[in-house]
Amino acid sequence: MTILRARPLVAAVAALAAVTAAGTALLTGPAAAAQGCRVDYTPNQWPGGFTANIKVSPGDTAVSGWTVTWTYAGDERVTNGWNATVSQSGSTVTARNVSYNGTIPAGGSTEFGVQGTYGTAGGAPTGFSLNGVPCNGAGPTTPPPTTPPPTTTVPTTAPPPTTAPPTTAPPTTPPPTTPPPTTPPPTTPPPSGCAGAVLCDGFENQTGPTPSGDWSVVSPDCSGAGTATIDTTTTHSGSRAVRINGAAGYCNHVFVRTTKNLSGLGSIRYARIWVRHTTAQPTDHTTMITMADAADGNRDLRLGGQNGALQWNRASDDATLPEQSPAGVAQSVPLPTNRWACLEFMVDGSAGQLRTWLDGVAVTGLTADGVPTHDIDGQWYNRTWRPQLTDLKLGWESYGGGADTLWYDDVAMGSTRIGC
Repeated sequence: MTILRARPLVAAVAALAAVTAAGTALLTGPAAAAQGCRVDYTPNQWPGGFTANIKVSPGDTAVSGWTVTWTYAGDERVTNGWNATVSQSGSTVTARNVSYNGTIPAGGSTEFGVQGTYGTAGGAPTGFSLNGVPCNGAGPTTPPPTTPPPTTTVPTTAPPPTTAPPTTAPPTTPPPTTPPPTTPPPTTPPPSGCAGAVLCDGFENQTGPTPSGDWSVVSPDCSGAGTATIDTTTTHSGSRAVRINGAAGYCNHVFVRTTKNLSGLGSIRYARIWVRHTTAQPTDHTTMITMADAADGNRDLRLGGQNGALQWNRASDDATLPEQSPAGVAQSVPLPTNRWACLEFMVDGSAGQLRTWLDGVAVTGLTADGVPTHDIDGQWYNRTWRPQLTDLKLGWESYGGGADTLWYDDVAMGSTRIGC
């Protein structure tokens, strides 16, 4: 295995702040919507709570920025959102595009979602509008009151409560009156929100202290002080999670590898992994998630960190995404410590593309879009890259001085985005 030795980046933190500020300015303002616009609201409801998937279609006129509003008839309160910035004032909800989904072509659509609570549901919401234009064939909306109630801004990146049902409705979510699928593992159902995924595991069917059954403990190259166990004290949901005690230094590698057959995923695969760790990512190169690439001599595609931020690394040639320059690292983000974070990624083997989301927000520096860009994926495309991934391993590798304790839970992998 090639070992990548990193050099400290003194300016990384300042550069990250500058890029974040610059990224904020890229948001475009709303453009007018056509009268033929449509907003489809698909709920998934349980006693006291709900999620909803909202599909926005502008009709015959493209938009370069969008704001969607609707009104609840009951006491529904939105507590979380993804793929949009969501706020609520009284019974009226306002959702605005985020940086990566503001443009919708004519005849196209985009989707976002919300999660919330209620005491007495009031039926289907009404008054849908796109950029101030009534949608779904409705007439003009009723103007707001002269003195509106206080507006509550809903966070887009906060993880959902650990006891909540799904935080995002899967593509095949049944209507509220239809019960969820009833095909649980031996002990308790898998984590909600990943119906249709080839792999969907909250580790609830683990009965011993060491991962077994659908997972096996592996130590690539050599083994040492690293350990993998089943933990019942720190979980994202349910009563079990995988705990990795990651030791510093080469040869302490330890992972849990799924024994599920992932060949049915094809060339495009999406993953959703809830992860928690205790120690900020060090300057040295570390790895948390790996997948063997049959098109690259079965060497691993690795997701971990370097220079204090998340990075992808290709084991065969040590290419990194983003490039490990101050400007490159500044376009990634650190993995937050001492809380559960939702890590998602997509790998398209046929197009040679890769995308990454942290708590539902796309990370620019962890995106390989097929067109080499200096400081981001210029090094990544120093050769043709068409991965054929065959497995999934969760754990810890350190190629220097980094040690960490990590937990993994509610792991899912499928052919469409699963969401948090």
